[in-house]
Amino acid sequence: MREPLRWCALLAAAWFGVLGCVAAIGTPSAFASLPAREAGQVVARLLAREAQASLILGIVLALLLRAHARRRTSDGRGGSVFSLELGLTLAALFCTAAGYYGIQPWMAEARSGAGRFSFAQLHAASAAFYGLKVLLVAALAWRCGALLSQRPSSSD
Repeated sequence: MREPLRWCALLAAAWFGVLGCVAAIGTPSAFASLPAREAGQVVARLLAREAQASLILGIVLALLLRAHARRRTSDGRGGSVFSLELGLTLAALFCTAAGYYGIQPWMAEARSGAGRFSFAQLHAASAAFYGLKVLLVAALAWRCGALLSQRPSSSD
């Protein structure tokens, strides 16, 4: 793990790509080619896998960013061990936890007519968390790439 920033930039860009593919390719394709009920089942499975991947990528990125911050402070380059990039990563993880793992169980209740909120309200909240996560991960990929291009070539 000699190059944590390089890995951060690569993983953040890959994460953004996964999120974009799910939103722009997977979901619309399922609804364009399958009946609504079957498409919903396919998309639910796709989103479950995306949430698992987001948790893994977010945790790995958080660990890499902490390693970079520790290395930076131990080398005397200053700065905080809590960076904007780490904040973006943690916020994206929160969006995954709240948007998928928090809301998903309520959506099953809403489909059956039970629960405090309608399916449409929960779907809107889940989509808002997903959209926010896409923006956070895009900003993270951009920031990691910018940090990578700014760093001295002999360090990190």
